[in-house]
Amino acid sequence: MKVLLINGSPRKAGNTYIAMSEIAKSLELEGIEAEIVSLGTKPIRSCIACNSCKAKGGNQCMFDDDLCNEVTAKMKECDGLIVGSPVYYGQPNGGLLALLQRALFSAGSYFTGKPVAAVAVCRRGGATASLQTMLMPFMMMHCPIVTSQYWNIVYGRDAGEAALDQEGMQTMRSLAKNMATMLNGLKNQPKPEYETRQAMNFIR
Repeated sequence: MKVLLINGSPRKAGNTYIAMSEIAKSLELEGIEAEIVSLGTKPIRSCIACNSCKAKGGNQCMFDDDLCNEVTAKMKECDGLIVGSPVYYGQPNGGLLALLQRALFSAGSYFTGKPVAAVAVCRRGGATASLQTMLMPFMMMHCPIVTSQYWNIVYGRDAGEAALDQEGMQTMRSLAKNMATMLNGLKNQPKPEYETRQAMNFIR
């Protein structure tokens, strides 16, 4: 089994990467393969609601000049997902949100039903709001949410400070154990059969 970890920080080896690396190491100790993909500093396009992905039916976004289609291709082969982000103004990195929105809209079937966790890295506050923001899309995709011994938060501002957050690092290791336990529990289990979705709005 394999878990994809998305480092939603422009700093490839920053505090978010430290948190994600702690999870990856712990997953591998549990016999779960882990791969970290970093957002980096290149622009991530936002969804323009063109519906081209649906019209073509190819599980790909029409924009193929950033990480989106690379991530969805990886998720087709992965069993779980962990997304991590630094906290900017009480929110996750905007590039990460743009990536997730496009990936889920264009290739949602690659994510549906797979266990998901989110990690927020902050200097002081805004982490719980960021966690909620990152997790809400997956609550629409029948994804089990993986928790830990505390909210999945690591504290640190300057380079390397996340590694000094002993409780935060322990929380990451506990998160990895819970992800491994959930993946093993779901292995070989039949997927639920859902009713056809009835979408509606409230304007009458």
